[in-house]
Amino acid sequence: MAFSTRSVFLSLFLLFLSASVSLAEIRFTEVRSDNRQIIPFDEFGFTHTGLLELNVSKISLSATNLDLTKVGFFLCTRDSWMHVLQELQDREVSCALLSKLVKVVYTFDRLKDAKAFSTVFNETDADQYTLVFANCLESQLSVSMDVTSAMYNLDGKSSRRDYLSAGKTILPRIYFLFSLVYFALAGLWISVLYKKRLTVFGIHFFMLAVLILKALNLLCEAEDKSYIKRTGSAHGWDVLFYIFSFLKGITLFTLIVLIGTGWSFLKPYLQDKEKKVLMIVIPLQVVANIAQVAIDENGPFAQDWVTWKQVFLLVDVVCCCAVLFPIVWSIKNLREAARTDGKAAVNLMKLTLFRQYYVVVICYIYFTRVVVYALETITSYRYLWTSVVAAELATLAFYVFTGYKFKPEAHNPYFVVDDEEEEAAAEALKLEDEFEL
Repeated sequence: MAFSTRSVFLSLFLLFLSASVSLAEIRFTEVRSDNRQIIPFDEFGFTHTGLLELNVSKISLSATNLDLTKVGFFLCTRDSWMHVLQELQDREVSCALLSKLVKVVYTFDRLKDAKAFSTVFNETDADQYTLVFANCLESQLSVSMDVTSAMYNLDGKSSRRDYLSAGKTILPRIYFLFSLVYFALAGLWISVLYKKRLTVFGIHFFMLAVLILKALNLLCEAEDKSYIKRTGSAHGWDVLFYIFSFLKGITLFTLIVLIGTGWSFLKPYLQDKEKKVLMIVIPLQVVANIAQVAIDENGPFAQDWVTWKQVFLLVDVVCCCAVLFPIVWSIKNLREAARTDGKAAVNLMKLTLFRQYYVVVICYIYFTRVVVYALETITSYRYLWTSVVAAELATLAFYVFTGYKFKPEAHNPYFVVDDEEEEAAAEALKLEDEFEL
């Protein structure tokens, strides 16, 4: 069989991407007239007591009298897959299934004209594996089949099944703990709003809504992962998780835009260009959440999975960039106002606050989108939970900073300034002319 470099590297790309969606609950997959050389299913971190249950039915092959030893399922690690690629390039093997570096689960030559099979594969070597279907006869054969796969680890004491990958098995407790923290913050914020009710703006109630939605989102995610851990199915909690994730995403980005425009703090209205930003961000968040559902529910075996992944990344980047524009506009307006309206100290305080917020938003976006992904990539599969904790801690710090800096104040520091502060602000504004934002 001629070796296709393009197909193999595409397969490698899919294998690496599949790590971000690998929850390995019991998954049902329909494959129809597919002639792809490699179809990755789920990635899972096995302990020494790992098992794979594979049930395949309604098998239909487009051709007969072929060498079906080159068609079947196997498990491999990322490191072993890199070596398999090298073997294929060097033509040491003609098919990934023939490599000694992969663990063959089932080859179709064992079907003997049957249309279904079931097998249980014991994995005693602790590592992170990807379940892959290989069709090394892709130019001659298309395959249709229904695949039900379940990967899990057995608890050594009770022999209970754990359908969460090793390294993610403590995620339910982590999400539940963070949900309690956000519920506590929501209670604290309610008490602050009550005490400062004479100086509360509409934006403060919007902050409360964001906190509550975040807490509910984490609570549903904890229940979602808990049911998957115990039964292999989310039992409907995934629907609630997607709903609250959608609402939380829209409200968070809207909050950043509203704070960036100075709505409620600086002015009770939005300019046309600021409304346009919201009209861009909100529909994009809808698209992002649809893409996220498609990514999570379909898995990397779907032919359009990579497309949905690219759509999600593109939309997320556009939203992150769009929310920065209102903050930049507010900073520019405050710089101009500080030189013209004679209230240098007041505007300098506002300018300083919005500059700080601009930097914090950038740091939050960079950390949660880049640093967390890098941490997930370089961390051992046993400690994948650390990237979740890092992301949630960064998000918590961002929420706390936003609430602290924009909390309602009885004596607004914007307007309480003395003559010395006014003179100091005027001097500072002169220095500002020497720098660009």
